[in-house]
Amino acid sequence: MLKRNTALRNDLTGYAFISPFVIGFLAFTLIPMFISLYLSFTSYNLFSAPRWIGLDNFVKMFTGDPKYMNSLRVTFLYVFVGVPLRLMFALFIAMLLNNGSRLIGTYRTLFYLPSIIGGSVAVSIMWRNIFGSEGIVNSALIAIGLGPVSWFGDPNAALGMLVTLSVWQFGSSMLIFLAGLKNISPEMYEAAGVDGAGPARRFFRITLPLLSPIILFNLIMQTISAFMTFVPAYIISKGEGGPMDGTMLYSLYLFRQAFMFNNMGYASAMAWVMLIIVGIMTAVLFFVSKYWVFYESEGGR
Repeated sequence: MLKRNTALRNDLTGYAFISPFVIGFLAFTLIPMFISLYLSFTSYNLFSAPRWIGLDNFVKMFTGDPKYMNSLRVTFLYVFVGVPLRLMFALFIAMLLNNGSRLIGTYRTLFYLPSIIGGSVAVSIMWRNIFGSEGIVNSALIAIGLGPVSWFGDPNAALGMLVTLSVWQFGSSMLIFLAGLKNISPEMYEAAGVDGAGPARRFFRITLPLLSPIILFNLIMQTISAFMTFVPAYIISKGEGGPMDGTMLYSLYLFRQAFMFNNMGYASAMAWVMLIIVGIMTAVLFFVSKYWVFYESEGGR
């Protein structure tokens, strides 16, 4: 009996320690998800009771809402251009920092700072001013005879400005790449050098294959993060997604439907479609990874 009481007391102690997480997960994640799923099949404007309409919200998305289809196009373009550029730049900087410099810790911190503050409102405002008509970017372009560029009048230029901000936030990926580079044995490079392999051959034959699991991890995480981008698009376009809906990312259009037009049912349906899209993208990346990801513990593929 004493042992049973002690075991029960230990169990209760464990449940008490995990209860904040469990309660938070139920209250702020799981229950809201089920409520959102229900609302996605309703017409709900916050001021009246939800009215069941079945699949009408989903049908409207793909057949009766051109702005929704445009937000999908803009978001996919943002993801497919921004994510590869960010990862390539992060890997480039990581390789530059992969040395024994005494200031390496300082450099890592400086390069990581944009990832910490890059999604903030203040940085988005700064970015808008930098690319303004009298900002430093246009001033530099004018000085070399290539400007000015109407960053807020041309949809493609405006989206390019968002992609540039995304690439600037490369710090987290850079640190992960740097950790992976530190785990590659220098003897492998030395042996390749003895065999006559140049820098390019060593990079493609040693560095990339051994980093491929980390590339896959960064690719998945950055893709998910890119699909959820909201603050820069909202601040830079002043919540309008302009010019000509050129920066109307999916999350921004969802926000406008929910909190500007009070279409909570429609916004909930949009959220679930985005969840499905991100899930499919992640599954595809995992599926194709078997053709290019090298796992050293499994002898490669």
